[in-house]
Amino acid sequence: MRRTGDGTVVGWRWRHNPLRRRSDVLEAWILLITWTVAVFAAVVAGVLGSRALERLAERDRAARLPVPAVVTGVLPGSGRDVFTGVRPDRVPATVRWTDREGRPHTGTTDVPRAARPGTGVREWTDGRGHLVPAPVPAAEAATRAVLAGTGAAFVTGVTVLAGGYLVRLGVERRATDRWGTEWERADRRWGHTTG
Repeated sequence: MRRTGDGTVVGWRWRHNPLRRRSDVLEAWILLITWTVAVFAAVVAGVLGSRALERLAERDRAARLPVPAVVTGVLPGSGRDVFTGVRPDRVPATVRWTDREGRPHTGTTDVPRAARPGTGVREWTDGRGHLVPAPVPAAEAATRAVLAGTGAAFVTGVTVLAGGYLVRLGVERRATDRWGTEWERADRRWGHTTG
């Protein structure tokens, strides 16, 4: 028999032993099933969560259309950040663009710091011709998908393990109550009353 550092015998619930109770075997099965389900559910949840976020990013990317625009004016107050002192690489400005039907539009968006009135920039619009932020780059979308999948896997695995722990705790409590009742009966038979 192999023992761990604290003296616990590994796999004792699975070995035949006259002192082993049915509840010990039941606890072992609960532990095995819980870990199996937790690993399987975590993998499935991780893959599904990652794929769902990838599809969402693709749909978002497909809904945004690039349009050539011209800067008409940089808005004031686009210098250094008041709190951090950092100069942003993009500044707010008004731009003019033409949609697919040839109608002119103007709007406010962020442009590169070096842009001046008359500078051509590429902006993004939704299907109705409104300015929207640029789509998330593919590398960032992939990173977000991996993180979302990892988070979904972690939460699912922990939830299943917590449920298994609660079931196992209930089995252990019933076994302890049953053991206490049997001990009282045996104690009375011997004429003792332990308090």
